[in-house]
Amino acid sequence: MLNRLFRKKISERTVAKLYGAIVEQARQPVFFRDLGVPDTLEGRFETISLHAWLVMRRLAMGGPAVADFNQALFDFMFADLDFNLRELGASDMKVGERVKELASHYYGRVQAYDTGLAGTDGATLEAALDRNLYGSTLPEPEHVAAMAAYARRQLAHLEAFPVERLLAGDVTFIS
Repeated sequence: MLNRLFRKKISERTVAKLYGAIVEQARQPVFFRDLGVPDTLEGRFETISLHAWLVMRRLAMGGPAVADFNQALFDFMFADLDFNLRELGASDMKVGERVKELASHYYGRVQAYDTGLAGTDGATLEAALDRNLYGSTLPEPEHVAAMAAYARRQLAHLEAFPVERLLAGDVTFIS
């Protein structure tokens, strides 16, 4: 209990800065224009989910010391989704249900992408990206392969990225 009393308070501004960097990367036109991700609300949710997973996976490597920050980032992400659904005109009665559904989808993506990384042939991650990132579209196989390679490059980059910088709200992605 004393540990909680003395734990450093997490700055919402820092979490917002990190989340903003995730969203900025997820909205890069290359994903939609060149790699065939559907430029729809669902496609944008999927690209944000992919990038959030990349960063949250790195934060999880920091262990219990950064677990609260990781949770704050997750909470901020879904508060932002809630806000955006309301801005788009979703009825107040439906927003809560929709956000819960999106959170469930996100957890499913995390499991699928983690399982995909564990696969040794590369096809498992590609299948997870095809099912989730591309949804009901029929993407070109080379687009899916390029997204899987991109995710692996980002993960390798983030594994070496200082967790202290993430905790300061700073992240860089590589091209």
